[in-house]
Amino acid sequence: MTELMNNPFFRKYDTPFGTPPFNEIKTAHYEPAFDEGIIQLENEVLAIAGNDQPATFENTIVALERSGKLLNKVSSAFFNVLNAEADDEMMDISQKVSPKLSESSNNIYLNEKLFARVKNIYEQKERLNLSTEDAKLLEETFESFCVRGANLNVEDKEKYRKLSTELSALKLTFDQNVLKDKNRYELLLTDEDDLAGLPDSIRESAALRAKEKDKEGWLFNLTAPSYVPFMRYAASRPLREKMYRAYMSVGNKGDEYDNKEIIRKIVNIRLEIAKLMGYNTYAEYSLKHTMAKNPANVYNLLNQLLAAYKPVAINEYNAVQGFAMGTEQDNITVMPWDWNYYSEKLKDIRFDVNDEMTRPYFELNNVKKGVFGLATQLYGITFKENKEIPVYHPEVDAYEVYDADSKFLAVLYTDFHPRNGKQSGAWMNSVKEQYMKADGTDSRPQIIIVMNFTRPTETKPSLLTFDEANTLLHEFGHALHGMFANGKYASLSGTNVYRDFVELPSQLMENWLTEKEFLDQIAVHYETGEKIPQELVRKLVDAANFNTGYQCCRQLSFGMLDMAWHTQTEPFEGDVTTFEKQAWAQTVIVQEVPETLMSSSFGHIFSGGYAAGYYGYKWAEVLDADAFSAFKAAGIFNKEIAHSFRENVLSKGGMEDPAILYKRFRGQEPTIDALLIRNGIKKTTRK
Repeated sequence: MTELMNNPFFRKYDTPFGTPPFNEIKTAHYEPAFDEGIIQLENEVLAIAGNDQPATFENTIVALERSGKLLNKVSSAFFNVLNAEADDEMMDISQKVSPKLSESSNNIYLNEKLFARVKNIYEQKERLNLSTEDAKLLEETFESFCVRGANLNVEDKEKYRKLSTELSALKLTFDQNVLKDKNRYELLLTDEDDLAGLPDSIRESAALRAKEKDKEGWLFNLTAPSYVPFMRYAASRPLREKMYRAYMSVGNKGDEYDNKEIIRKIVNIRLEIAKLMGYNTYAEYSLKHTMAKNPANVYNLLNQLLAAYKPVAINEYNAVQGFAMGTEQDNITVMPWDWNYYSEKLKDIRFDVNDEMTRPYFELNNVKKGVFGLATQLYGITFKENKEIPVYHPEVDAYEVYDADSKFLAVLYTDFHPRNGKQSGAWMNSVKEQYMKADGTDSRPQIIIVMNFTRPTETKPSLLTFDEANTLLHEFGHALHGMFANGKYASLSGTNVYRDFVELPSQLMENWLTEKEFLDQIAVHYETGEKIPQELVRKLVDAANFNTGYQCCRQLSFGMLDMAWHTQTEPFEGDVTTFEKQAWAQTVIVQEVPETLMSSSFGHIFSGGYAAGYYGYKWAEVLDADAFSAFKAAGIFNKEIAHSFRENVLSKGGMEDPAILYKRFRGQEPTIDALLIRNGIKKTTRK
């Protein structure tokens, strides 16, 4: 009993806004809390299924929605920390609880008595006079049971139970292999000549990295703040090639962290599950509940964009190739490890702008204030840092967020810098979803955004690249989606929307970074306090579409690869590398390197939630270009357009079909024209 009382998960949180007491939570607290949470959830579900009263929306659908509070509580804290601050002990716990969570989920969705109650209510939906939100919850609940095997016969249910449990464990192992393999690679340079081309800021960061590990010289690794500038500025072609090959061999070394066999298993299990459910491919099974609806519509979009952008990309490559040959006075072929290096030099010549010129104006705290300020301008919300809110790492900051009417809106956590235990990339997640309590009280959300930005050095604060500033806006857009949630049910709240709609708010926010009026506000020199010169602003805006064709084709290659893996109709037993090269061949602009492999570290589709869904970035980009055109027409800080976007998109979450929500905001169906015009692929037509 004492052990239970000492476990923070078994008490009501005595913290500001009921935030997790990360300062009290010990690693040893997680597993017992998971076990108890699973027991409580299963008891609640058995009570719902065994209710003697006729099934109703309230005693079955809403009761299910409200169940599992303890399990949600511990899962949220654990998986957020696991992604951002993992160690071997946390990874071991994740491996132990994964099969338990899978079993618990299967025990719910394969419970025949429970499904009979859900189905009975669903079949009466037309007579129940439910609100739009209630009707959506009923539909989503019923469909959740169906896609998880509730309609299968007894034998197939057992197959699904085993397959889903194995799949869950494989995805977890895939992720952990990527993290461990990336973390073990280091490039230590001790000869200053090898640093040729690297700006002083990058050298200083590398020296600090080496010093922190008690090494002499300059240390580079595969985290974004190290790898990206190295590939962009390092003059040594052999070293660039070495770094590129290391990056593109993560999970592909034939050792304990190799992911190729895991990929085969994941792809084949997904296919087997899809066929159990009556579909020919996993993509057909997965896309049913998306805006795209089916693989044909996904390929239609990808092929339209490829047709529009590939000719542009080829011209861009030829320009970079010609520039490289002229620069080196040699008949070299631009390879993948050359692309960023020569592209950056060409951009610098064409537009006289580069990251080292703009970094001093993108100091992290100033950019953060500017992004918060943009939200204040558009939506009236304000941010107040609260040091009393517990955090899981000293680098994490926590903010109280208030609405325009001064009502409490959300808690926002920010976590900006790389660590050994942190996954690569950037993401937003919910620590707690918004929902309405049974007594009608609005339980506000707790949102976290996590990045891997350039660290401060001994002489400089964290100075962001243009891409890093863009990433902050992107993830903050997701955060707004979570913070503005205003619904009854957590499962329909915030970013719980169709996967090809979820990137709309995030990608929309990116548009402001190439707007002069916004840059004037956020770009301030970290030493002098002077605003960014207007000439530099003009150059940034002019360079916005540099190599846009190549960037689009690169994104399309990821979408094509994803769809190729998930439109397989037969079990895959072939060579993973050969398959990858064939899958994205039509999108390739820069010459391929036969030995390299991306799939083995492509967490989005093999361990994240983007299987048969990576196209969603491009789908949402069509939407965000169309949406931002409304701001451009009315003024980029127009409060009426912002209010409409908030009310019709951000606050609605998954309450309604996203196509309906978007049309309500814009009053029209989106086309790719706005995107093509924004990227300079198509000229605007003036009447």
